[in-house]
Amino acid sequence: MGKLDDLKILVIEDDPTVRLLVKKALEHHGGTISEADTAEEGEKMAMERRYDMIVLDLRLPDGNGHDICENIRENGIKTPVLILSADHETDIKVKNLNAGADDYLTKPFSIEELLARIEAIKRRSGSKEEELICNELTINVFERTMNINGAEVELTNSEFGLLAYLVKNKGRVVSQDELAKNVWGIGFNTQTNYINVYVSYLRKKMRKHTDFEYIRTVRKKGFMVVCSEDEAKN
Repeated sequence: MGKLDDLKILVIEDDPTVRLLVKKALEHHGGTISEADTAEEGEKMAMERRYDMIVLDLRLPDGNGHDICENIRENGIKTPVLILSADHETDIKVKNLNAGADDYLTKPFSIEELLARIEAIKRRSGSKEEELICNELTINVFERTMNINGAEVELTNSEFGLLAYLVKNKGRVVSQDELAKNVWGIGFNTQTNYINVYVSYLRKKMRKHTDFEYIRTVRKKGFMVVCSEDEAKN
């Protein structure tokens, strides 16, 4: 068995050459592949069948990957999504990550990078640790939910991944490079303001439910989650 351990992967891509290349590579490494070449067909398959991962082209002849990703998330489908796109613009990447995508890979790409991104997503989403608890916070890793004192806080996929990783490493300073690699996968540009923006989003949402500042900025080093003021002093 290959690296992908018989993962059931849906590939939604209208370019037959790219679709065949991706299909053959993923099958060679142990994946079981289903295919769609339109937005309508791909979204229907994503809604009706269970997959371990979706590889989703952004520009399709009858729609776009952003809307598919947004629609399946609104319908409670938490299957990890890797976006493929020729668009390199930062705002487009951020828009799709906020729509619920787990990673974004720009074309042209190497098969090695595609496999590495899928492996990284698999590691991030395959945790066997069901709950993370930090004072008033409870994070359910399987359901990808977070609540504060019983009140559920709605988070995007990227916000959830960032918070879960910081809580798993609570009490330790985590650098932006480490967050980039383990939350967003390889190739994430830490020179952009992405991570600071997501931390700001998280803090804003959390402050609606608690006065305690869980995410601390450690100047020139990164971020750290603390579960009590005693931890913050150490």
